[in-house]
Amino acid sequence: MVHVALFVHLQAKPGKEADVVRFVESGLALANQEPATPIWFALRLGPARFGFFTAFADEAGRKAHLAGPVAAALTANASELLVEAPRIEQVDVLAAKISS
Repeated sequence: MVHVALFVHLQAKPGKEADVVRFVESGLALANQEPATPIWFALRLGPARFGFFTAFADEAGRKAHLAGPVAAALTANASELLVEAPRIEQVDVLAAKISS
Protein backbone atom coordinates (compact mmCIF):
# COMPACT_ATOMS: atom_id res chain seq x y z
CA MET A 1 0.00 0.00 0.00
CA VAL A 2 1.14 3.55 -0.64
CA HIS A 3 1.21 6.13 2.13
CA VAL A 4 3.14 9.14 0.83
CA ALA A 5 3.34 10.87 -2.55
CA LEU A 6 4.66 13.77 -4.57
CA PHE A 7 2.64 16.09 -6.76
CA VAL A 8 4.92 18.10 -9.04
CA HIS A 9 3.62 21.12 -11.00
CA LEU A 10 5.35 22.17 -14.24
CA GLN A 11 4.63 25.28 -16.36
CA ALA A 12 6.05 25.09 -19.90
CA LYS A 13 7.72 28.08 -21.48
CA PRO A 14 5.73 29.47 -24.43
CA GLY A 15 6.53 27.39 -27.50
CA LYS A 16 8.03 24.55 -25.42
CA GLU A 17 4.79 22.66 -24.75
CA ALA A 18 5.56 19.84 -27.22
CA ASP A 19 9.06 19.51 -25.79
CA VAL A 20 7.62 19.21 -22.29
CA VAL A 21 5.18 16.53 -23.49
CA ARG A 22 8.09 14.50 -24.88
CA PHE A 23 10.10 15.09 -21.71
CA VAL A 24 7.39 13.99 -19.28
CA GLU A 25 6.57 10.94 -21.40
CA SER A 26 10.25 9.96 -21.41
CA GLY A 27 10.21 9.93 -17.62
CA LEU A 28 8.39 6.59 -17.60
CA ALA A 29 11.53 4.69 -18.60
CA LEU A 30 13.42 6.39 -15.77
CA ALA A 31 10.65 5.76 -13.23
CA ASN A 32 10.64 2.09 -14.21
CA GLN A 33 14.26 1.91 -12.97
CA GLU A 34 13.18 2.89 -9.44
CA PRO A 35 12.08 -0.14 -7.39
CA ALA A 36 10.67 2.07 -4.61
CA THR A 37 8.38 3.92 -7.06
CA PRO A 38 5.30 1.73 -7.56
CA ILE A 39 2.98 4.46 -8.87
CA TRP A 40 4.03 7.14 -11.35
CA PHE A 41 1.89 9.35 -13.58
CA ALA A 42 2.89 12.07 -16.04
CA LEU A 43 -0.03 14.48 -16.44
CA ARG A 44 -1.21 17.26 -18.72
CA LEU A 45 -3.20 19.71 -16.61
CA GLY A 46 -3.79 22.35 -19.30
CA PRO A 47 -2.31 23.67 -22.55
CA ALA A 48 1.02 24.56 -20.90
CA ARG A 49 0.59 23.00 -17.44
CA PHE A 50 1.96 19.55 -16.69
CA GLY A 51 2.75 17.49 -13.64
CA PHE A 52 3.82 14.26 -12.08
CA PHE A 53 2.01 12.28 -9.42
CA THR A 54 4.13 9.63 -7.76
CA ALA A 55 3.25 7.50 -4.73
CA PHE A 56 5.39 5.43 -2.39
CA ALA A 57 5.03 2.94 0.41
CA ASP A 58 7.09 5.06 2.78
CA GLU A 59 9.25 8.13 3.25
CA ALA A 60 12.39 6.21 2.25
CA GLY A 61 10.87 5.52 -1.17
CA ARG A 62 9.91 9.15 -1.60
CA LYS A 63 13.42 10.30 -0.68
CA ALA A 64 14.96 7.76 -3.06
CA HIS A 65 12.80 9.09 -5.89
CA LEU A 66 13.79 12.69 -5.13
CA ALA A 67 17.44 11.59 -5.46
CA GLY A 68 16.79 9.37 -8.49
CA PRO A 69 16.96 9.61 -12.27
CA VAL A 70 13.58 11.31 -12.84
CA ALA A 71 14.46 14.13 -10.45
CA ALA A 72 17.93 14.45 -11.99
CA ALA A 73 16.48 14.72 -15.51
CA LEU A 74 13.95 17.30 -14.34
CA THR A 75 16.66 19.39 -12.71
CA ALA A 76 18.83 19.18 -15.81
CA ASN A 77 16.05 20.28 -18.19
CA ALA A 78 13.97 22.69 -16.09
CA SER A 79 15.65 25.94 -17.12
CA GLU A 80 15.30 25.12 -20.84
CA LEU A 81 11.69 23.92 -20.72
CA LEU A 82 9.93 25.60 -17.80
CA VAL A 83 8.86 29.12 -16.90
CA GLU A 84 9.87 28.54 -13.28
CA ALA A 85 11.34 25.81 -11.12
CA PRO A 86 9.05 22.82 -10.61
CA ARG A 87 6.74 23.19 -7.62
CA ILE A 88 7.01 20.00 -5.58
CA GLU A 89 4.37 19.16 -2.99
CA GLN A 90 4.93 16.34 -0.54
CA VAL A 91 1.53 14.84 0.24
CA ASP A 92 0.09 12.00 2.30
CA VAL A 93 -2.09 9.35 0.70
CA LEU A 94 -5.21 8.91 2.82
CA ALA A 95 -6.82 6.19 0.69
CA ALA A 96 -6.06 4.49 -2.60
CA LYS A 97 -7.60 2.00 -4.99
CA ILE A 98 -4.92 0.30 -7.07
CA SER A 99 -5.82 -2.53 -9.41
CA SER A 100 -4.42 -3.90 -12.62
